[in-house]
Amino acid sequence: MNIDQYLPVLLFILIGMAVGVVPLALGYVLGPNRPDAAKNSPYECGFEAFDDARMKFDVRYYLVAILFILFDLEIAFLLPWAVALKDVGGVGFVAVLIFLAILVVGFAYEWKKGALDWE
Repeated sequence: MNIDQYLPVLLFILIGMAVGVVPLALGYVLGPNRPDAAKNSPYECGFEAFDDARMKFDVRYYLVAILFILFDLEIAFLLPWAVALKDVGGVGFVAVLIFLAILVVGFAYEWKKGALDWE
């Protein structure tokens, strides 16, 4: 192996690091630094902080978020299958149909249990 083969990879890494670090450094050095009470106040979701940060939230928010991530990731598995559809043939097609059937059954179960309802 020759070191010249690794030059494009090294160059790619250096340019990637520069693209990430240089704007941060420029913003830190050239950006205005004029703090005031409004900029230093805690702010979240358009509301002023009105209670203790350790207050309890409704668990439905987390359940819906987890369900969204779960179904989103399962759908992301379909992209490689769609790209390689001609290569996997009939067996791959049947396997994805089984996968989608399981996904639909899970979705119907969550819907029936009311996990997707927001009151």
